Amino acid sequence: MKEISDLTFSEDVKYTKDHEWAKLSDGIATIGLSDYAQDQLGEIVFVELPEVGDSFSKGDEFGSVESVKAVSEIYLPISGEVVEINEDLEDAPEQVNEDCYKGGWIIKIKPSDLSEMDALMDKAAYLDMLKG
Repeated sequence: MKEISDLTFSEDVKYTKDHEWAKLSDGIATIGLSDYAQDQLGEIVFVELPEVGDSFSKGDEFGSVESVKAVSEIYLPISGEVVEINEDLEDAPEQVNEDCYKGGWIIKIKPSDLSEMDALMDKAAYLDMLKG
């Protein structure tokens, strides 16, 4: 596992205490796992994705990732309806390890309450949480 200083934390996303991230763009939120989460999990070998059209509340489990170490649930940072899944992860789940903020995103949702984004952490707050 890498040191926190060796990981990448994007400035343009918001983070959860469960190590997911959300990025809002044109009314759609892209959701993924933070670099810290993928590093802790190790080599990811499978990603369980929801169906397009599924709706979830903030904090609901919407899928899971399986690594060589463990299976870990993924929780939705904000409420919404799934409008797109990253189908590339079905054949190449390692993209989450390789670039968790670009090619390794997991789902895109249409948020049902944009104000929920305000409760998420920015990069500085997330780093403070990780450092304890």
